[in-house]
Amino acid sequence: MSPNGVEISFLLVGLATLGAAVVTVTTRQLVHAALWLVVALGGIAVEYLLLTAEFVAWVQVLIYLGSVVVLLLFGLMLTKAPIGRSPDADSGNRPVALAVALVAAVALVWVVVDAFRTTWIDLDTVQGSTAVTGEILFRHWVLPFEALSVLLLAALIGAIVLSRRTGTTAGDDTAAGGDTVKGKR
Repeated sequence: MSPNGVEISFLLVGLATLGAAVVTVTTRQLVHAALWLVVALGGIAVEYLLLTAEFVAWVQVLIYLGSVVVLLLFGLMLTKAPIGRSPDADSGNRPVALAVALVAAVALVWVVVDAFRTTWIDLDTVQGSTAVTGEILFRHWVLPFEALSVLLLAALIGAIVLSRRTGTTAGDDTAAGGDTVKGKR
């Protein structure tokens, strides 16, 4: 069994996605991390396309790239997060985080390999249709989708509220909305 073009493409896109995910969590610049997250989530959408799951790929693009990342970027911009290097973003727990990530990755790979060891997907035939996938998704998973939308809305409103707060003192004339300088009228 020699690999065909789809399998080689799947492997290459998977490696690029893994690289983008590693850069996402290792960069010290928050905006760069958000942009690398776009690359990683886009790579996952391409993987779905290679698996002939077009509906799931477009849901990935619309929900994650179109909503979650945009909300994350708006949250960064509205809360006036530092654009450049952020020393506050590193808590010093890198060894513990790396150990937890490795244990979680090994456990996830072990569970997936154990569950699908003898399962093979024939990529030449279509396994499911968009109608069936959509029906299952929105019949059984509609409550988590709605809960996620409420959570994203609450996060956006929270970011707007945090950005609207002013840290002015009572004697500052600019706090009242005027353009005057303190002490001059």
